[in-house]
Amino acid sequence: MNKVEIKFAIINVVSVFSLILINLKNMNFQIDKQDGMSVVHTQTERLDSTVSPLLKSELVVLNAEGIKNIIINLEKTKYCDSSGLSAILVANRLCKNSGGIFIICNINETVKKLISISQLDSILNIVDSISEAKEFIKNEELN
Repeated sequence: MNKVEIKFAIINVVSVFSLILINLKNMNFQIDKQDGMSVVHTQTERLDSTVSPLLKSELVVLNAEGIKNIIINLEKTKYCDSSGLSAILVANRLCKNSGGIFIICNINETVKKLISISQLDSILNIVDSISEAKEFIKNEELN
């Protein structure tokens, strides 16, 4: 292979890898941007080391786009490990640093216990539903 062929092969590999990452993100998260906030719906049962890096990168992108209020809807998530908690804490820090609000909602009992055992329930804003989360943000912005 000459240099041109090698560069072309590298570009193809990078393109394929980028498409794979986009598909993984689309399979794991749905993001709704509305009214100055974003709602991230997890589409996976496990928020673990295979998914959390994608979530973290998506949260950083949202923050870089100027989104300061983020809601993570964990309705479909049944399991969360330390890397999942790390992604949640990244979102919390990004929102706080930009003067925004971070909320998690629709948490099942297993994930709720992990958050409680980790003593993060005193740090995080946790509500039962997306509508409560949106109302919480609106009320906080009025104050």
